[in-house]
Amino acid sequence: MPRDANPSGDMFGGWTVSQMDLAGATFAAQVAAGRVATVSIQAMEFLRPVAVGDEVSCYCTLAHKGATSVTVHIETWARERAGLTGEKVTEGTFTFVAIDEHGKPRDLPRDDRPNAG
Repeated sequence: MPRDANPSGDMFGGWTVSQMDLAGATFAAQVAAGRVATVSIQAMEFLRPVAVGDEVSCYCTLAHKGATSVTVHIETWARERAGLTGEKVTEGTFTFVAIDEHGKPRDLPRDDRPNAG
């Protein structure tokens, strides 16, 4: 939307970060089997602007699973409205902590399957 863009028609970096945070939290919540909260962004790199009208997709991979936290690497790709291929525009590493109903950290569920993350 226009309120999310600068006068040149490029999306604000904060809008892109918020989309990544939403995608990463959804991924982390699946790993944590419940509610999570963002605790840090370790790295962030903007490779090119995202224009108003671009289709934006965020792809998440598990970087680390600790006792209470999940670290997720997120790549954001954009495809021009009439384009056929996308281009990576941003990437970052976010950490989320599993929280209980009181907002306090909780242990992640154990996963005893071989090679489980």
